[in-house]
Amino acid sequence: MSRYTELMKLQTKYSMRMNYLKNKIFGEVTRPTNSKSMKVVKLMSEQPIQKNPEKTDAYYPRYEQLNVLMDHLRNYGLFRDEHKDFQEEMRRLRALRGKRIWGTEKKTKKKE
Repeated sequence: MSRYTELMKLQTKYSMRMNYLKNKIFGEVTRPTNSKSMKVVKLMSEQPIQKNPEKTDAYYPRYEQLNVLMDHLRNYGLFRDEHKDFQEEMRRLRALRGKRIWGTEKKTKKKE
């Protein structure tokens, strides 16, 4: 194997063409470039920040798990959700007045 690597390092026309082909196959830079251009190539070859799980997973809180946790804590009496308390009170007052709760009861009237 070392014999082939030594042949690839030589500056023959064959070795340059094989290096070009190898770089093209493996998605590397095909032509020799300076360090400034390599910095741009490296930056563009990385995964976007929005799709990088190492950076984005810790940024956004887990809303679904937090909501479930808060519901459990509210059922145990350890957390006070004033908005849900208000909604439940409004539903209770509507039921006392005999009003229909939207979305839970279907209309039973038939056309005659």
